[in-house]
Amino acid sequence: MNTKEYKELANKLIFPSDIGKIARDSSIGRELLLIIHTQRVTRDATRRYYQIQNRSRHLLADWRRGTTLTQLARREKFPPVLLSLILMRENGMNRKEFWKYVRDPKSAPDKRLRREILEVVREDIIYSPAGMDVQYLRGKKGEARLNEWLDRNNIEYRTEDEIRGEYKKTPDNLLKTPMEIDGQMVHWFESKANFGNAQEMRRNNKKQIIPYTEIFGPGIIVYWFGFVDDFDPVEGIKTVDAKWFMKDLDK
Repeated sequence: MNTKEYKELANKLIFPSDIGKIARDSSIGRELLLIIHTQRVTRDATRRYYQIQNRSRHLLADWRRGTTLTQLARREKFPPVLLSLILMRENGMNRKEFWKYVRDPKSAPDKRLRREILEVVREDIIYSPAGMDVQYLRGKKGEARLNEWLDRNNIEYRTEDEIRGEYKKTPDNLLKTPMEIDGQMVHWFESKANFGNAQEMRRNNKKQIIPYTEIFGPGIIVYWFGFVDDFDPVEGIKTVDAKWFMKDLDK
C-alpha cells in the first residue's frame, strides 16, 4: 500500500460502521481497518479539537435543548467521548468527574446523563475505556511477539523496563551484544502494533527512532500491520513488518 492508497482508504473510514462495510467488500482485515480508522480519527480530532472547544457554548445549548451527546458527535463527525468531555466541562463538570462517569456510567448524577454517557461509551471505539484497552493490549501483544522471536533465535536482550532510567531514550529491546542481520549491524528492536503511514513514521523517527541510532547505533523497527511502501528509508533504521518475523535467522 502506498501513501495515496492509504489516504484514499482512510478517507472512507469515517465512522466505525465503515470498518465492517469495507471488510466485507475487500480483502483487508478488520483489525488493520480499525487501526487505520483510529489513525484517521485521532489525527482529525487533534486538528479540530480547539475548533470544537471554541463552539462548545453553542453545542451545549443544543444539548440542553434535547439533542443527545451521540447525535452531536455524529453531526460534528467528532469522537463521542472527546466531544462529551468538552461539553460537560463547559457545563461545569471537572475532568476527574467526567472520566469517573465514563468508567462507570451508572455513577453519573442524573438519569439523562447516565443514559447518554453509556451511549457515548458504547459508540466510541477509540477513546472509551474499552477502546483504549484494545489499543493497549494490541501493543502488549506486539511486544510479546517480538520477545518470542528473539528468544526463539537465542538473541539476548534487555527490555525497556530493565533499562529505563539509564538512557534518555529506551527502545523496547536493547541487544546485549550487537549482531549483523541482513547485512546491517543491529543494536535494538522497536515494536509498533500499528500501521506505518507516512505521518506516523516521520513522527516516530523524529521522536524515538533516530535518537536510538544516535545513542545505540542502527536497529530495527517493526510495524506489525505493515507500512507504506513509498516512504524514504533512513540510514541506520531497518523497517520491517510481521512477514519478516515469519523466518528464523540463519544459525
